[in-house]
Amino acid sequence: MSESESEAAHARIAPRPPRVVSTLTRRVLRNVLVPLALSWMVGAVIALVIANYFSEQAFDRGMLDDAYALSANVQAGERGIELLLTPREVATVLFDQIDKVNFSVQRLDGTLISGADDLQAPLPVGGARYRFSDVTYQGKPMRAVVLEHDAEPGVSMPYRVVIAQTTLSRTALVRQLLGYALAPQVLLLMLLAVWLWHGIRSDLRPLGDLQQALDRRDVRDLSPVTVVQTSRELQRLGEAVNALFERLGHSVRGQREFVGNVAHELRTPLAGIRALADYGLAQQKPSVWREQLEQVAKSQERASHLIDQLLALALADEASTSLETAPVRLDALAEQTVLRHLARADARGVDLGARGLDDSVTVQANEALVEGILDNLIDNALRYGGRTITVEVSGEVLSVIDDGPGIPLDAQRLLMQRWAQGPAGQKLGQGSGLGLSIVARYAELLGAELRLEAAEPTGLKVSVDFTREG
Repeated sequence: MSESESEAAHARIAPRPPRVVSTLTRRVLRNVLVPLALSWMVGAVIALVIANYFSEQAFDRGMLDDAYALSANVQAGERGIELLLTPREVATVLFDQIDKVNFSVQRLDGTLISGADDLQAPLPVGGARYRFSDVTYQGKPMRAVVLEHDAEPGVSMPYRVVIAQTTLSRTALVRQLLGYALAPQVLLLMLLAVWLWHGIRSDLRPLGDLQQALDRRDVRDLSPVTVVQTSRELQRLGEAVNALFERLGHSVRGQREFVGNVAHELRTPLAGIRALADYGLAQQKPSVWREQLEQVAKSQERASHLIDQLLALALADEASTSLETAPVRLDALAEQTVLRHLARADARGVDLGARGLDDSVTVQANEALVEGILDNLIDNALRYGGRTITVEVSGEVLSVIDDGPGIPLDAQRLLMQRWAQGPAGQKLGQGSGLGLSIVARYAELLGAELRLEAAEPTGLKVSVDFTREG
């Protein structure tokens, strides 16, 4: 590849610069001020148009009054129709400090009676007596009015009066109106922008503080953050963040506990398996090998059972945040579980059966957790119970009954804790003390009631009541 091709390829894969995103304060301020400024501008323009219209009406009415004042001094004289006012008097009548005023008194045929002979303007139409119009006279834009008079006593024939006035006063007034209308609006908008800027920054400051607190926080720190409750939205955001930290903390604690439990509890069975294997390898007799292999298989079974129970507890802790329930047939699930444990029960010489499965019983629960409850209860009964185990479905109550030695009342609460074993378990050296704790945890997650009762005539009855009040 040539140098130019390499540079072109590098240019194609060069990362784009990060997009500059405006702050929330500026966006909120822009979204508030821009519509407000546009609304004010439209309102100012409308007000200016209305004010200009009425000011034009006032100026036009003044010119029309001047035309009537001149026409009042037009009469018939020795030379016909004439204006009785002298030039000085006319200047007094048409006096204006700013605008220049021109006039003309004409007969209807256009012949001049007095004033400027070249002053012309559009005539009234439709029977109107006067008409206003914009004209250009002597190269200047002017506002003109034409007032027509019919023949009256003292006047032998009709005539018209034309007055044209420059628009300097009108233009100046429009500019003043524009300044008086826009200047206060702009000033108010600037004051409002400053006020909104400080208000929005003050309201959003807790959000910035929250961001800084999260940026400075150690990755292992999952304690709740302190949120200043200045608004409902910020309070909800803080609650959501703290809830997320709580869920993460619960998950992390569960993982740490699971890892610690596995490391602690598997050390002994794994060491035992290694010792059995080393002893067997040191022997030469096949009978010893077989004996040691049988012991290895039993130790492996115990370790595998322990791992299953530890995983069950970890899954239970995980399910506490996202448990999904659905209709579950207790009778069908009990029948399937009994059939799954029949071979193991027969191998131990235990009579495993069920009753109350004739009627269909449906509860709102999680099938995997209900199945886990049955598996652990049947496993405990097979390990520590007598020669008969019965799974019973009575309404919305699921029970496992055995005819073993039972559990004393004062030991029942202790056995629901993790790693707690009764005298029978310690004597047999089986189990890990997790079975009943798993059942208790599953029942808690399902909102069910767990009861331990003495069976008749002897033994233990463990019941899980799914009945929900209301």
